[in-house]
Amino acid sequence: MLAWIVDGGPFMWLLLVLSVVAVTFILERGWALRRAKVMPPGLVAAMDTADDRQLRGACAASPSPLGRLITGVLDHLPWPKDENVSALEVRARQEVAQLERGLVILEIIVGIAPLLGLVGTLYGIIPLFSDFGKAVSGDNALLAKGIAAALNKTLAGLLVAVPALVAWSYFNKKVETLAVELEGLCDALIRRHYLSGPAGTPIRQPSNPPGT
Repeated sequence: MLAWIVDGGPFMWLLLVLSVVAVTFILERGWALRRAKVMPPGLVAAMDTADDRQLRGACAASPSPLGRLITGVLDHLPWPKDENVSALEVRARQEVAQLERGLVILEIIVGIAPLLGLVGTLYGIIPLFSDFGKAVSGDNALLAKGIAAALNKTLAGLLVAVPALVAWSYFNKKVETLAVELEGLCDALIRRHYLSGPAGTPIRQPSNPPGT
């Protein structure tokens, strides 16, 4: 493998660097986009049973995109519902942008790795064909070996791009799915706090029963 890379020249080394970058971002996004990290199960359960104070404590104990969205909703409860929803949408876009962080790098690698391999192949083939006449009257095996070495760069570019494309497509779909789930959870939280007030203001239940 090392000899294959060394024989490929500078283009092969560039593709090797791209492969390391791609693997790094694939592992990092795979860890960051785990459902339990984005929406901790304990926090999801607390949304159904805990009061506002306990829910804030659960958010502080489980830092996550869901926790930050819940905290934003609770902070803006004195606001009218429409304004709270608008603030939530802004924060949700920021959280989705964070979930998508790094995917643009994979997208760039998908685009440039095959092109870099193709350029490396052409770079290696052009000198061979410039001496094609000499090779015809001499050793054709040398020409064939040179062409094979040049084509290795195209193969390397595809080997880098294909896994990056699979990972990029998978993570994009996963971010989309997580965003839909986050939207559903936050919508349910808002509906529980804003009942049927005519002015769109939250109807808050008293902390203690009357007469206590």
